[in-house]
Amino acid sequence: MPRDQLTELRDRIAAHARPDLSTAVDGLTLSKVEYSEPDYSLTEPLLVVMAQGAKRLLLGDETFDYHAGDLFVVTTDLPVSGHFVDATPKTPALGMGITLRAEAIAPLLLQTPPVRRTGATSRTADATARTVGAGDPPERTVGAADARGRRTGATSAIATGPAGPEILDAALRLMRLLESPTDIPVLAPLIERELLWRLLTGPHADVIRQIGLADSSLTHVNRAIHWIRDNYAEPLRVADLASLAGMSPAAFHRHFRGITNLSPLQFQKRIRLQEARSLLAAHPRDIAGVGHLVGYDSPSQFNREYRRLFGTPPGADAARLRTA
Repeated sequence: MPRDQLTELRDRIAAHARPDLSTAVDGLTLSKVEYSEPDYSLTEPLLVVMAQGAKRLLLGDETFDYHAGDLFVVTTDLPVSGHFVDATPKTPALGMGITLRAEAIAPLLLQTPPVRRTGATSRTADATARTVGAGDPPERTVGAADARGRRTGATSAIATGPAGPEILDAALRLMRLLESPTDIPVLAPLIERELLWRLLTGPHADVIRQIGLADSSLTHVNRAIHWIRDNYAEPLRVADLASLAGMSPAAFHRHFRGITNLSPLQFQKRIRLQEARSLLAAHPRDIAGVGHLVGYDSPSQFNREYRRLFGTPPGADAARLRTA
């Protein structure tokens, strides 16, 4: 483990992290978290490099753990939950995030070597991938479980593994630019390109390349994901989403679940409930109104599903959020 790199990265993140996560480098965010309580969020395509601490993230029935020196990659918008492990004011969790942009990845695909079709990640043990059924794009694979019990393969929108010295070195150079603002416009895009190249030529190439491929399954499914995200309160018909993605209903459902680990209806429910939680923090007394606003016609169903996800009824959770 490159301890010197991690030590410098940790110190620089601690020095520059802001409450709003932003930095002077476009697409670079820094986080300093001093608590271990569960959080619920909607991801975006992102590379995270963990410098201190650890996080456990849940998506559907899968668990993803990443620690200091690891990277975490997510390739689309996903409703996730998780918590930082043993984070305190004395030992906060420290990480940096870099937005993964399709327009930056696509040109690099023309220069990358052929990718392995196994779908294995850097944490894969002895599992080998089996190809999906006929009719699936050739880059799509579904793997068996890896050493930490996770599904592997390019079907997943999430990947984790050791960052490695090359990515840590580039991440450090990006961090150092925060102390040389005049260098940022010229050098930051070059370092971003280097980081993307390392990802595209590393063990997570199959996952990353789908962001830049115009005809990948991820690109097609993303159309449906974005529609659900923007219209979560509307009734959902899988056939309409499949048509939007340009797939048959059966193929769409298979690819959607493979990428998100959720069915379209489960995905919509997570978006609805997480949005409801945000609204309740501002309107704690209007529980029925908030439920209706996010798409629930039945207050009892809203209360039941809210409690199932967050562990407490919406009224009590709203009061706790307001106090916190």
